[in-house]
Amino acid sequence: MKAVLYDAHGDVDELYVGEAPDPEPASGEARVRIRGCGLNGFDPMMLGGTTGLRVPLPMTPCGDAAGEIAGFGPGTDAAGRRVGDRVMIDPLIASRGMLGEKSAGAASEYLAVPLENLLPIPDGVSFEQAAALPVAYGTALRMIEDRARVRPGETVLILGATGGVGCCCVQLCKRIGARVIATGGSRWKLERLRALGADHVLPSDSTELVRQVREIAGRPRYHEADAGGVDVVINYIGGATWAASLKTLRFQGRMVTCGATAGYDPRTDIRYIWSFEQSIIGSDGWSREGLTRLLDMVADGELDPVIHAVRPIDEVRTAMRELMERAVFGKSILTP
Repeated sequence: MKAVLYDAHGDVDELYVGEAPDPEPASGEARVRIRGCGLNGFDPMMLGGTTGLRVPLPMTPCGDAAGEIAGFGPGTDAAGRRVGDRVMIDPLIASRGMLGEKSAGAASEYLAVPLENLLPIPDGVSFEQAAALPVAYGTALRMIEDRARVRPGETVLILGATGGVGCCCVQLCKRIGARVIATGGSRWKLERLRALGADHVLPSDSTELVRQVREIAGRPRYHEADAGGVDVVINYIGGATWAASLKTLRFQGRMVTCGATAGYDPRTDIRYIWSFEQSIIGSDGWSREGLTRLLDMVADGELDPVIHAVRPIDEVRTAMRELMERAVFGKSILTP
């Protein structure tokens, strides 16, 4: 079968489209004909070898995928599933780890997947929309609803809001009825954030982020929950934004993190954490129930995944380079 591969870590030039063995599903698995797969922020890191994880080479990128069931492993109880069923793949597989990290990803014509990792795609949801959801949108849903528990009327600061996770955070917060302050890295991205529903937009590279946010949300005051400040900060950037974020939170505000793209060991100022009784909340991954909810939200017209571009897998180098150069708004989808 046709697949995207890389045999060594490095730049996008290491990527190529070649032939890989057709996957043979084991008992309890299905062979899925991939119709769309999505790149995520971890794909350039896996390609570059910067994660510290031991990656089995050759590797195929892309954790997100959707397609059609093409067959079943020997002796499999299909439990009502049929060849031709449209399915989205939950990319965290118990026996293998994360697709595109510990085992071959989905940028290929076929993939063998346990039945338990296949979620039916409702009518009205395209393969491309489904392929945009699992990692980024699943992570955002867990952060906003389960961990931060954003409520109507709250003010939420979303840092670096122009990727898949950030775009979904904006969409979900507006769906809840929150006020959104979002940051982005260029003028065209800020315009897209406004169109997506952000109430206020600020440049990511601003050296006066704290002042700008306080002008919008007010200045936090000691033991005054209603005095000012944002209720929630969504911060998966880390680095220099960490200490600044603490200064924007209201008394008893919450900061939620699911990553640290700009550095995992930033300077901080714990005086704000204790004196303003702030909560620092971690969030990791998604739930299968959350993925089902996302599919239903898309089917019902309540959510439309932001897709930057849809390209054939032969253009994977272009798609990966755009991701590495931060020239993407939302999700990039590849079609085998």
